[in-house]
Amino acid sequence: MPESLFFSLNFVHPLMEWALLGLGGWVLYLGINAKKVRTGTSEQRKALVSGKFAQRHFLWGSLFLAAMVVGNLGGMVVTYINNEKLFVDAHLLVGLLMSGMAAVGAALSPLMLRGSQTARKIHVAMGMGMLSLFLWQAVTGMEILNKIVGLD
Repeated sequence: MPESLFFSLNFVHPLMEWALLGLGGWVLYLGINAKKVRTGTSEQRKALVSGKFAQRHFLWGSLFLAAMVVGNLGGMVVTYINNEKLFVDAHLLVGLLMSGMAAVGAALSPLMLRGSQTARKIHVAMGMGMLSLFLWQAVTGMEILNKIVGLD
């Protein structure tokens, strides 16, 4: 495999994760509006119901989970290909934690469909916690990328 391809692989994970951070914000927006459809005033519900926010939140959230897992594994594969080892550091461990949080949040869907408020609260906590960690991951990921390209 050409050396330039090895080097180019270093950018796939960061680009995908930045896109995922934006997608996470979109999923959050859809989730907030889905809640407003469920719990808002009758005027709010009327205005929002046509947006099918709950269905879109479920669809985009599922895509988010799948892409997060693929991106997480892809980052580890590229690191291993380029270094013949993984660096077990906070960035890797927090990324794995975030994938687990996304999976737990998605796994609560059947309980939420049955009306469990506890499941909803855990789902929201997982999502908000994961997006908060994602912001930290963006910073540490850029630090790692700067080391790879020689800016650090």
